[in-house]
Amino acid sequence: MKLAYLLNTYPQTSTTFIRREIRGIEAEGQPVTRFAIRRWDKPLVEPTDVEEQAQTEYLLSGNVAGLFVSLLLALATNLPRLVRVLPLWWQVRKAAGDGIVRHVAALLEAIHFVRRARALGITHVHAHFSTNATTVAMLARRLGGPAYSFTVHGPEELDHPPSNAIAPKVAHAALVVAITSFCRSQLWRWTGVEHWDKVRIVGCGADFAALEASRVEPQPGYDFCCIARLAEQKGLPVLVQAFDLLARRGIRPRIALIGDGDLRPMLEREIARLGLGEQITLMGSRDGATVAAQLRASKAMVLPSFAEGLPVVIMEALAVGTPVVTTAIAGVPELVDAGCGWVVPAGSAEHLADAMVEALSIDPAQRAAMGAEGRRRALAGYDVRRNAARLLGYLRDGDGRNLGAAA
Repeated sequence: MKLAYLLNTYPQTSTTFIRREIRGIEAEGQPVTRFAIRRWDKPLVEPTDVEEQAQTEYLLSGNVAGLFVSLLLALATNLPRLVRVLPLWWQVRKAAGDGIVRHVAALLEAIHFVRRARALGITHVHAHFSTNATTVAMLARRLGGPAYSFTVHGPEELDHPPSNAIAPKVAHAALVVAITSFCRSQLWRWTGVEHWDKVRIVGCGADFAALEASRVEPQPGYDFCCIARLAEQKGLPVLVQAFDLLARRGIRPRIALIGDGDLRPMLEREIARLGLGEQITLMGSRDGATVAAQLRASKAMVLPSFAEGLPVVIMEALAVGTPVVTTAIAGVPELVDAGCGWVVPAGSAEHLADAMVEALSIDPAQRAAMGAEGRRRALAGYDVRRNAARLLGYLRDGDGRNLGAAA
């Protein structure tokens, strides 16, 4: 098998788990060729992401001329396949119910990817998320390109799967990976039972060796940390509300919020309005070593999300022995319960505040026991090297299916 990965925007700071997975597969002796549709337009924090960007070939960014060269060559040499792909392309476009431009772009990207995959001898391509990259992989397969598989995470891609054409994407795939049992159940919900056996669970993984090797000094004086993109699904306004409730009770812990995103201005306004500037610090994006240090120094990692798959940062927190305060959504309860943290109703500032009070007040022996149990769970089920090897096994044998099956 000659393997490629095809991503939408890669690398970027919020998808380091993909980079770790790719490198984990390569550590098993399987080379991986990187493709992405777009280059990220923001600074990269991790030196390893800079290395990944240099190894990645982009289908759209900086390649408009290449797309049209590939189209002309396909018109001249592969016209029957071009005609054959159009009904599937239209099915995806109709399901999405939006403008046609991005769908034309996806078709051009698929045509170009087929040409590049043939030139490089790629026999299988794996995508992450069931969105643009998987659309390109599916169309490329219909055009005579390599067999494909993809990993589904959620939450957005599971908000309304029919508009994402999830059923044909599963039907045409050689293998589909769900990161949790909950995620698999949602895929089963929207696909025919005849395809259920091709859906396998492989969790995302954390690089526990790197966590152990990471030894930088944390920012002092914080009781909690929150590692999250400043995005709607992370529920961060509820975190601010919970800190306001604590302040009204005369309890003033401090939290370091690591991450960046579109909600930063709104969060800054709310923090200032409520007078919580001494309690909540927005630290922006930080590298993995800083994240690990802050996790170790915290009494708990707090993540009040509204929608998730299963966040890697929860695995990382547990791996360094830090309990987690989080919400009872999606795949989170598959890892976190009272043995290693606090799971509260999503959207409840009151329950979140109460859980943080408990995290502040438990005795050292109980904290150590929770930390040990969390570490045991994380190491047992979410080591990136072990999970990458498992995924590679599925990719190599298609879970008993022929990866070269007809498109």
